[in-house]
Order: sequence, then structure tokens, then C-alpha cells
Amino acid sequence: METRKKILIVDDEQINVEFFDLMLSKLGFIVEKAANGREALEKVKEFTPDLIMLDNIMPKMSGWEVTRILKNDPEYSEWHDIPIIMFSAMDDVKDKIEGFELGVDDYITKPFNFSEVLARIRSVLRNHELIDQLKKRESRIALQEQLNEKLLAYVELVSAQFASLGASPEGMKDPELAKKVDTWKAEYSRLQTKISELQEESKRLKSREIAVSSLENELRKAYSE
Repeated sequence: METRKKILIVDDEQINVEFFDLMLSKLGFIVEKAANGREALEKVKEFTPDLIMLDNIMPKMSGWEVTRILKNDPEYSEWHDIPIIMFSAMDDVKDKIEGFELGVDDYITKPFNFSEVLARIRSVLRNHELIDQLKKRESRIALQEQLNEKLLAYVELVSAQFASLGASPEGMKDPELAKKVDTWKAEYSRLQTKISELQEESKRLKSREIAVSSLENELRKAYSE
């Protein structure tokens, strides 16, 4: 199974593309290249990168336009969460904040320092992997809550059946059956109580947790400050 991270480099300056292709490939990354924004969108579908390194000022389509499409266009919903590091010749805070608001994860200002670039690549990939794991955990918790609700509904149904059986003429005439019904009812009652306690604990924890989407927004704000 392939575990190496895939990076898409998008820049109309061929020398930059070749440089990053050479350096990142030597470090074990799988690199794909695109010369402009439109080509980048095609390569995203073909390559499904783990990270996009994207120049902002390009012919045909700017980096901001590419980011806006990737983050908002339903056609690209499958690739919505791919992290983006944007290259820029500008060091204007306002421009950077606009990029962060569009969905850019980090910025690198030209001229490049490769050590800094590499550190930022690893940081963004690490943060993205953490967010991805948190999203998966959220999904598992939501699924568990659904299962708990279904189990509780089943317990209530079975308990009603037992109560009906114990109150039936057959149950009232058969002491052993009545005794078993009482035992089953008690066991189901304990199970029902335990499920209810778990649901209450889940609600309590949920009221204190930060949603992953909010956490992502906070991370973007921290980068932009």
C-alpha cells in the first residue's frame, strides 16, 4: 500500500516547478505538476493529491480562483478538504487574510527558503491528518449515538413484550414463567438505565467539545494573526 504523500505543484514559472519536483521527490514525496490553474483543477481529479502548493499570480486562473472552486464548487466536493499552501510574491497581510478566508492553509512568500517550505509542508500535512482523524472520530461517535438510540427503542419494545407476557393468563398460571419474566424485565431495566446514562454522558461531553469545523476555523485564524 502506497504511504508516500502526494503533492501537486502549480506554478507558471517552470524553474520553480522543476526545483520543487526535484527536491520533494528526493525527500520521498510523489510529485505532480501543473503550469496554470485550469490544468491544476484537471490534475486534482486525476492525481488526488494530499497537498496542493499553488502560485497565486498565474495566467488564465489565479490561485485564489482555483482555491474558491476547490472549496465551494459541488463538482469538486470530493477534493474539498485537500490542504493548500499558496505561493505569493506579496507579503500583504490583507491579501493573506483573504486567502485564509477562501480556504488556504498556509502562505509562503517568494523568494523561497526551502527549509521553511519543507517545515510548512510537514506542518500542514500533520494538521490535516489530525483534523481528518478527528472527523472520523466524530463520525464514529455519531454512529454510536444512533445505535444507542435504536438499542434503547428495542429494549423498550422487548420490555413491553415481557410485561405483556407476564400479565397474560399463561404467565399468571405458570409461576416459573412469571419468575423468568420478572428476571428478564429486571435485566432489561438495568440495561435501559445504563443506555440512558451513556446518552446523558454523551450529551454532557458534546456540550463541552469543539466541533471539528470550528477547530479548523480557529486554526486558520491563528495562522492569519
